Amino acid sequence: MKLALRNSHTLPLLILAIPVVVVIRLISPWLLVRWDNLYSSRVGEFALSTELWLCEQDAGINVPRQRHVDILFMLQPISNQQLAIMLKRVLRVWPDWIRIPLNRAHRLIPGGAVHKIGINAQYDWDVHNLLDRIPPHLTFTAEEEARGEAGLRLIGIPVGTPFVCLIARDSAFLDDHSPRDWSYHNYRDSDIQNYVLAAEDIANRGYFVVRMGAKVLDAIKSDHPRVIDYASNGMRSDFMDIYIGANCEFCISGASGFVGVPTIFRRPIALSNMTPLGWLWTWGEQFVCIGKHYYSVPDDRELTLREIFERDLGFFYRTSDYESTGLRLIENTPEEIRDIVIELIERVNGTWRPQEDDEALQRKFWEIYPTDSKTEEGYQLHGEIRSHFGAGFLRNNRDWLQ
Repeated sequence: MKLALRNSHTLPLLILAIPVVVVIRLISPWLLVRWDNLYSSRVGEFALSTELWLCEQDAGINVPRQRHVDILFMLQPISNQQLAIMLKRVLRVWPDWIRIPLNRAHRLIPGGAVHKIGINAQYDWDVHNLLDRIPPHLTFTAEEEARGEAGLRLIGIPVGTPFVCLIARDSAFLDDHSPRDWSYHNYRDSDIQNYVLAAEDIANRGYFVVRMGAKVLDAIKSDHPRVIDYASNGMRSDFMDIYIGANCEFCISGASGFVGVPTIFRRPIALSNMTPLGWLWTWGEQFVCIGKHYYSVPDDRELTLREIFERDLGFFYRTSDYESTGLRLIENTPEEIRDIVIELIERVNGTWRPQEDDEALQRKFWEIYPTDSKTEEGYQLHGEIRSHFGAGFLRNNRDWLQ
């Protein structure tokens, strides 16, 4: 019954869409009309893949030579309404109800591949190092700026006072936002309490620390007056998520989708617990990153960097892959997280002074790391290597580079 009812609504639209698609095909030698979907149901992909597509347009990458018009659709549920509002200012976004009949009519007529945009070269991966070269595309209106400043005051941050974002990925948001079995992603989770040491160190330096998250499993356990659990205090909103992410001094994150927001506004990022290790964020000068430890249960020891990649263990993206090969991922310690945050602060402030063998350790890491790796589909994973692997981590784990 439900299928019949749905078809009764879509059939008239399909009938109307067929001649539209025919006209689109006929005019394509003079005007190419393309369309595609934005990854709007997940905030990180929504932010980063879309910004990278805009950057590619500016750089002339994946752009047709002929005159063309691009139309985009936002799939439901939309992960962040404020981000959608801002993207609609710079994109031609059509209502989602047009998408289904248009795509169905499109599939009925062969030869339509040229009308698919394809979004960007590599999803939400900046393989062309565009974010370091091209300024952000999204801006706030004057009314939004005033609203954002009022929101900061409301959560306890005086206007003009520096603040940073902190987010640790857990399963709460996806379980609530898109209910299904997301356990295959659990290997990316991390414990927010492991970030308290870094948060309080930053707070003691004069920053406010804003713990982010649309929905989280646990409150952060800190009594420091400058550590604000915005994710749990009942004050979060889609608007403030974007405003805070855009205006923070820098962001501390694990493998969380939200980190895409400060990234598209070109904020520096300290990335911890990055997994899989082969998917490090390598493209940004203002990134400092470290990954989880790979402990082999059969070997009863932690694997070296070389062993991880020689055994083809560095690209697993399902929890079951780690379990079936006897791998146990161990989170970064509070001290490891604190160290990369301090390194990021000093790099951003221009006070970073490498120790005697830091540069040699960094070179050795990137000599072992497979910078020429590709996805299963054959797409390049890394462009020019511009990010930094945590110096303190390498100093304290020299055997890891053997």
